Amino acid sequence: MTDARGRLESDPFDFRVTKSGVVFISRGGRVVMELGGKRAAALLKSLETADDQQQVLARVTGHYKH
Repeated sequence: MTDARGRLESDPFDFRVTKSGVVFISRGGRVVMELGGKRAAALLKSLETADDQQQVLARVTGHYKH
């Protein structure tokens, strides 16, 4: 599944996890969201099982409506 306008392919989200478990989600080289604790753990679990990680990241950040 992809977005209708192809924005997630041309400008994808990226994420990195620190040793302490904090997840930084970035897009276009800028951090757009930082998650820690239970929310970060839930996100990582969702990303492991997701068919489309870009959709998961877009929904978590709230950028899926744009």
